[in-house]
Amino acid sequence: MKHRAAISRMGLAPKRSSQAPTDTRVHITLSHLRGFAPAARAISLLSRHPATSVLQGRHRSRIRGRGLDFEELRGYLPGDDVRSIDWKVTARARTPYVRVYTEERDRPTLIVVDQRMSMFFGTVRNTKSVTAAECAAIAAHRVVAQGDRIGGIVFGDQEIEELRPKRGQAALTRFLSAVVAGNQRLSATAPTVAPMALNDVLNAVARLARRDHLVIVLSDFDAADEATQFHLGAIAQHNDVVLGVVSDPTSTQLPEQGTVVGTDGNKQAELDIGEAMVRTGVLSVATHRIEQIKSWQTRMRLSVLPLSTAEETLPQVVRLLGGAQR
Repeated sequence: MKHRAAISRMGLAPKRSSQAPTDTRVHITLSHLRGFAPAARAISLLSRHPATSVLQGRHRSRIRGRGLDFEELRGYLPGDDVRSIDWKVTARARTPYVRVYTEERDRPTLIVVDQRMSMFFGTVRNTKSVTAAECAAIAAHRVVAQGDRIGGIVFGDQEIEELRPKRGQAALTRFLSAVVAGNQRLSATAPTVAPMALNDVLNAVARLARRDHLVIVLSDFDAADEATQFHLGAIAQHNDVVLGVVSDPTSTQLPEQGTVVGTDGNKQAELDIGEAMVRTGVLSVATHRIEQIKSWQTRMRLSVLPLSTAEETLPQVVRLLGGAQR
């Protein structure tokens, strides 16, 4: 049986009650996600980043024009704005030269949030689905605060919602509401179904973000394969791509005893992790996936943010993006 991440059944998995959920470590609410707005100012998604940020040196739009950052001096070409002519250099060289600048431009952001059952799992602080939702909210608040357009794709095992990037608080509310709706659908008692393929979601990303977007994918990348790498590489050719890889400490260390229920979407199997061979097999699958994703950072033009369910989300994001928490 091909292993997939355990779906919220490891002895510590939360069970959903008939009452409205109040524990935001299990299910998030709209008010909870709105609460990240002030703290989101501590991070930067613009082109200039602190030296410690994983995004340092990225996200600069190459638009030719009259801007603030000098880029190069070159010979005059037909159609160039005469106001860009450098008259001193022209006089010395006795041929027209123009100054070329790099301008910042409006950059739409597309945040992809995984809320499949493989994400409804956590053993320390949050479920992976909550960590992904909180990271999405932090990024979305920052995008809107800096005046860019915000959109996203929120998907579960059977549902997918696409939101084209738009500007303003209304677009932010639509996105956060979609994240909450996807998260609230998760339940430990939900029937086992075939999970939505991540590659199908990436096809939707490619359709919405054709070029010059910031694309943030927040997922545990369950069932990622070589085709996933191909899709991400194609998206990264014309966009800036950031992968937020959400993991639980059990991806590197399992309890000494207990059981894990694994599923391939059709069948389930209970695994005794007290047996050495079973422990080794389960850990090797998770470790291989994480190492595979890390290798994409060097092969493709993208960044990888490792996010853990064992820590609060905001300090992790601030640390990874090189900011100082306020």
